[in-house]
Parts: sequence; C-alpha cells; structure tokens
Amino acid sequence: MLKTILLATDGSDLSKKAVTAAIDFAASYGSKIVGLSVAEVFPELFLDYDLRAIEEDMQKRAVSDANFVEECAKKAGVACEVHTVTGVHPYQEIIKAANDFHCDAIFMASHGKKGIDKILLGSETQKVLAHSTIPVLVYR
Repeated sequence: MLKTILLATDGSDLSKKAVTAAIDFAASYGSKIVGLSVAEVFPELFLDYDLRAIEEDMQKRAVSDANFVEECAKKAGVACEVHTVTGVHPYQEIIKAANDFHCDAIFMASHGKKGIDKILLGSETQKVLAHSTIPVLVYR
C-alpha cells in the first residue's frame, strides 16, 4: 500500500492531468500527497548574463504549480503538503524529496515543458526512472 506519494509537477498541461490522476489515485487508496515543484536554476555557465530575473520567474511558477496541487488535493479531500525547491537537475531534487519525505512512490507525467523532442518520456522522467529506488508511476 502506498501511504505517501511524491507528486512532481512542472505546470505543463500533461502534468496538470497527472496531478488530477494522482489525487484520484490517492483518494482511492487513502494515500497522502507530497506535492513538489522544482524551480530549475542554471549553472554558472552564463557568466556575462544576469539570470536572476529568469530564476525568480521560475521560482514564482514553481510556487504556483505547487499551489495547484494543494488546491486540487483540498477539493478532493486528500491529505497534502506541498514544497518548492530550486536545483540544477530537477530529477535529483525529485528523488531527494521522495527520500526526505519518506515517500513510497513517485508520481509524475511522462513529459513536461521540454518540447516535442521529449515526447515519449521527458528527460527528467527518464532520469527519475533510472535513478529512483522506489516505484515511479508515469502518467501518459
């Protein structure tokens, strides 16, 4: 039985559908949701470019995406807590959060905002699947 599910979201259309599916799943099994949105930051490769404004915007979007999870869970009566983190590699942050919050599984969309070249399985999803030690449920 899955008591605690990490629900990773990036705010894309498919990710929003995955949020709904994960919450329905959690409601059916009495599971708790730990919502997570990662604000991706850029490594210091762009030394001549000030990325603070872009990173601040990404942080605001991450908060909005996490709030969407919280609102959906509340409407469905599912126990939920949400978190936002920043990181260069979102898949690492997702796996770390799943471990930190003692989750039994990770639930995420098959692809997100990365474009058409990632249509089968998004690179972050692929990396989570490759590196996670707990089950990963992928919503297509």
